[in-house]
Amino acid sequence: MGFPEDFLWGGATAANQCEGGWNVEGKGMAVSDFYTAGTVSEPRFTTYITKEGVPGKANMFETIPEGAYRAILDGYYYPYHEGIDFYHRYKEDIALFAEMGFKIFRMSISWARIFPKGIEEKPNQEGINFYRRVFEELKKYHIEPLVTIFHYDLPVYLEEELGGWNNRELIKHYVKYAKVLFKEYRGLVKYWLTFNEINNVAMMKNLLPNYPSSKIQKDFQLLHYEFVASAKAVQVAHEIDPEYVVGCMIAGGPSRYPLTCDPKDVLLNQEMLQENVYYASDVMVRGEYPYFAERVWKKYQIELDITEEDRKDLQKGIVDMVTYSYYCTSCTTTHEVKEKAGGNLDMGAKNPYLQYSDWGWSFDPDGLRYSLNEFYGRYQKPLMIVENGLGAIDILEEDGRIHDAYRIEYIRGHVEAMRKAIEDGVDLRAYTPWGCIDLVSASTGEMKKRYGFIYVDRDNEGNGTMKRYKKDSFYWYKKVIESNGEYLQD
Repeated sequence: MGFPEDFLWGGATAANQCEGGWNVEGKGMAVSDFYTAGTVSEPRFTTYITKEGVPGKANMFETIPEGAYRAILDGYYYPYHEGIDFYHRYKEDIALFAEMGFKIFRMSISWARIFPKGIEEKPNQEGINFYRRVFEELKKYHIEPLVTIFHYDLPVYLEEELGGWNNRELIKHYVKYAKVLFKEYRGLVKYWLTFNEINNVAMMKNLLPNYPSSKIQKDFQLLHYEFVASAKAVQVAHEIDPEYVVGCMIAGGPSRYPLTCDPKDVLLNQEMLQENVYYASDVMVRGEYPYFAERVWKKYQIELDITEEDRKDLQKGIVDMVTYSYYCTSCTTTHEVKEKAGGNLDMGAKNPYLQYSDWGWSFDPDGLRYSLNEFYGRYQKPLMIVENGLGAIDILEEDGRIHDAYRIEYIRGHVEAMRKAIEDGVDLRAYTPWGCIDLVSASTGEMKKRYGFIYVDRDNEGNGTMKRYKKDSFYWYKKVIESNGEYLQD
């Protein structure tokens, strides 16, 4: 056995991290437009002006002061404003994806480019036209778009004037937005994802120190409204085109281990997986809250605003497939942690059996095979790995080459793990490594933390020509695709 003949090889990006064109052709302001650059040691900030007129900044994961409004301030660099200029260079980039042999390309749509404030009756036609051109360009090369409807790109009006996803009213605005996409791009797009890494909000309580209990309660309410919005969108999608395939997108997968064989570590690890992963995926795949939800609500004193109509919508709007991101694994323990690891919103004790990157991410292909088996065993739904990759510092040589053997090693290990999972009996349909072309890092706001097979000449301060260069991994991944996963040696 090996990869099925129709396996979809490709890559993944997000609008806010690569598009640029942040204020052109009718696009409105998005929350992400106010994120500053950061580093592995310096956090990204949201800049604002208080109601007294005083400029300030807050960690991008934190709430800005009451009465303040987001503002672009002098003295700060906002890397999302230009990204890698995919907005103007999409034809060049898609041609490079086609040269690698992509069968699928995961991308997202900026809500504020379609509805500048999020409340308009009619969409911004220039935004509609832009994405149509992108989809047509992909189709020219026989590349299937895999489109994320909401990827952390909320119109700032919806956040500041309506309170964001803590307001039930956002459900109707999201469904209206999704409905426009489903109608406009029928025949051009088949695969849709409703929310990117929807469970991330549940992880925040474990990620940020001294996380307030009141915020945890709001987070779970927010998550409920997103579940309902997703379910309603799934129903609309199937009404408009029964051929649409709509999936959930989950962060991380079951990517935790108990650090020791102490039963208390095993139980805590199970609890963390339930709270942070399965709580979300169970609702979206099974159409109802899992049996352990009551325990979670009691633990955090959560009283959900949930109606009978909500419950019916969740049942009617189950997804067609399960997709998730997988980068690394971490460990859970009840014992003293001597050495911590980093990860995609997933901190934990360091695993003594694994190697780690400069950003504290573990290299664990076996964990991918494990997670694929866990998800498929739990749901028996088709799976896609829609994010996976290694962030690293790449060196552009004088001859224009980039020797990234470390990235080839990382991807090779995970492709081998996917093959083994398929041999285990897992129904895996696609693989879209993250940041197939270098883009702005979501967590740190850096350019030097590169994931791509394509190098973009841009640095952390926004300097550079934006010229594209093919890395060694570009040519290697091309051979992997040509051989349908058979060629793995460099």
